[in-house]
Amino acid sequence: MKERVQRRARDLGFDLCRITSAQPPASGPHLLTALAEGRHAEMQWLARNAEKRLTPELVLPEAKSVVALAVSYAADPARLNARRCHEGVVARYARYDDYHDVLAGPLRELAAFIDALGGAGTRSLWYVDTGPILERDLAQRAGIGFVGKHTNLISRQLGNWFFLAEILTTVELPPDVSESNRCGSCTRCLTACPTQALPAPFTLDARRCISYLTIELKGSIPVELRPLLGNRIYGCDDCLAVCPWNRFAREASLLKPYARSGLEQPDLLELLALDDAGFKARFAGSPVLRTKRRGLLRNVCVALGNVGEASALPALARAEQDVEPLIGEHAKWAQAEILRRHSPNGLGFETKAA
Repeated sequence: MKERVQRRARDLGFDLCRITSAQPPASGPHLLTALAEGRHAEMQWLARNAEKRLTPELVLPEAKSVVALAVSYAADPARLNARRCHEGVVARYARYDDYHDVLAGPLRELAAFIDALGGAGTRSLWYVDTGPILERDLAQRAGIGFVGKHTNLISRQLGNWFFLAEILTTVELPPDVSESNRCGSCTRCLTACPTQALPAPFTLDARRCISYLTIELKGSIPVELRPLLGNRIYGCDDCLAVCPWNRFAREASLLKPYARSGLEQPDLLELLALDDAGFKARFAGSPVLRTKRRGLLRNVCVALGNVGEASALPALARAEQDVEPLIGEHAKWAQAEILRRHSPNGLGFETKAA
């Protein structure tokens, strides 16, 4: 039965499929410590479902096994070109249609296949980055990869560029051998983090993480962290990109047809000009939609403040008058930063919106 499940997973496009038990993950105490220290920042959903994350059987009663799955989202390196003025950076995973939607179909099919194999009374429940489970820990125990010092999962077959998904099932399947950490003495990911969100190996402080600041944070980005964001407007790949295990990454197969053009190096001024309807049309079906217009344009303003030329000042002056105060606040900050960098003797000069 296990071989049939893994074969079906490959046929559906999953790059890796391995099995572990539904026993509680070993890292539960680490989660509780992180929550107690507030390292989850505003992500209160982590605390709300903490008990379930520690005990998979609370998610699916009588669960016996977890089918752990991985899907590559690595892109052709030739598409990643040197960036020019007024261009932003979007995390690689968000350069496709929303993976939640893309993977839902194959996951539903695989779960139904498992139920059919198990027979009457079998129940399976699938998740892709949404359920109250510690998916990285379960995936490591299944042998998909190992949790690296940047706290993300690393695969010896896929590097760092892959999504995780899981199926909890009441069918008991033989577990695979777990993976052990293979970081060795390497600390490239720790030193690569622009905001020092990785204060120690295997420790992430979400309050300083650029992915958190540009996606999960709903309010103002702390002023002292804004210059460290550079031109990143949605997520950050820095700690992933430097990992030596990426030499084994393979180009996305299942996700390749869902790649979206124009997100490798989006024009910041074009994005800043989007109204609500334009934002929804541009990013329909994309993970970027999650930030809403106010969040993305907040990030765009910060990026322009960091890399923008004086030619961006008129657009930022208009953005300062936006109906969303959050955008206006960050647009004002961005103008001051550009003026500081480009005005003679740092004294500033005036500009008017076109």
